Amino acid sequence: MPEEKTDETSPAKKATPIAKGKTVLARVTLLDGSLVDINLDRKSKGEDLLEKVCDHINLLERDYFGLTYEDRHDPRNWLELDKRIGKFVKNEPWKFNFEVKFYPPDPAQLQEDITRYQLCLQIRNDILSGKLPCSFVTYALLGSYLVQSELGDYDPEDNKNSSDYLKEFRFAPNQSVELEEKVMELHRTHKGQTPAEAELHYLENAKKLAMYGVDLHQAKDSEGVDIMLGVCSSGLLVYRDKLRINRFAWPKILKISYKRHNFYVKIRPGEFEQYESTIGFKLANHRAAKKLWKVCVEHHTFFRLASPEPATKAGLFPRLGSRFRYSGRTHFETKKTSIERPAPQFERSLSGRRLTSRSMDALGVPRAEYNDASKRHTMSHPPDHIPEMDNDKLGKLSPAKSKIKEKVKDKAS
Repeated sequence: MPEEKTDETSPAKKATPIAKGKTVLARVTLLDGSLVDINLDRKSKGEDLLEKVCDHINLLERDYFGLTYEDRHDPRNWLELDKRIGKFVKNEPWKFNFEVKFYPPDPAQLQEDITRYQLCLQIRNDILSGKLPCSFVTYALLGSYLVQSELGDYDPEDNKNSSDYLKEFRFAPNQSVELEEKVMELHRTHKGQTPAEAELHYLENAKKLAMYGVDLHQAKDSEGVDIMLGVCSSGLLVYRDKLRINRFAWPKILKISYKRHNFYVKIRPGEFEQYESTIGFKLANHRAAKKLWKVCVEHHTFFRLASPEPATKAGLFPRLGSRFRYSGRTHFETKKTSIERPAPQFERSLSGRRLTSRSMDALGVPRAEYNDASKRHTMSHPPDHIPEMDNDKLGKLSPAKSKIKEKVKDKAS
């Protein structure tokens, strides 16, 4: 292009050349708040960086996770793993956040404790940011499991019936002394639970929350009323004034599409209906509509299909519409891929007390100063399915989970 030739020969450009080597620094913020610096080839794809981050954490169940970045249009974008990173991120160092992208509807089906721990960290962050609202009792219950996971059993001699030992933990966006006292009260009841068991309890309660794993997008309905569209494992949700007013389950959705700033959902006809119906929503702009469409495509593929749809190659004639496809493994493929390795040891720092900037050294090797209590007892292979807990007995193990508890203690002994 003429403009490019002019720029290359301009004196200003010659006076201040931009020196770019073959590698670039990527700085990733992990779910526990620590930073990891990774040197990458400039031509690396998103999957290359995600693989290095997961290697650093010692994480094998990687398909639930992704990397987000900020650009001038949007503070939070998912990095497309099958494309070059340099296409999306310009400023150096490249900055990303490591996050859970697909929230498993049944966390007990995750194969490794280290994966469940990362999910715990994500949910804790969602709670503190206000993304995952809870009642006072739920804040306290979830917080008590985090304390049990990191500190172990409540010690009346060390704590002297005071909640001061909880000061370094964050349980809610607006934490109070009353909340800390309630957490302490519940912490006492968890005696004997290992970190793995406490985290499983945490996740089993968190997954019941209405906004668990819901990715929200601002929109307007056909009458111009402000709403929120939420994408999750089960389908598309519609909210008005923080209340869910509609739900479109994936099996009911025939097609999702966007045109300009409009987003459309074609619904399968009901039992007493003859024709399918199309519902339209207005988003802020074309970019927002396309972003929502991409999130829907990925969630539908991940949770509903046995394997991703094959990517279509560019042919002689231009193809109408986007060629965007989900490129990773599906939930089905992830669950059926068994992990055959000893359960990895890892540091637990749910309170954020031990955060440091980390190098590329693997965290699988425990530091000398951590005693057995901080890395004890993992649950490497839970059963395929654990029945739902009774709603009126939050925090207590069902008979099936009691068997898991016995297995864990057998491994520890």
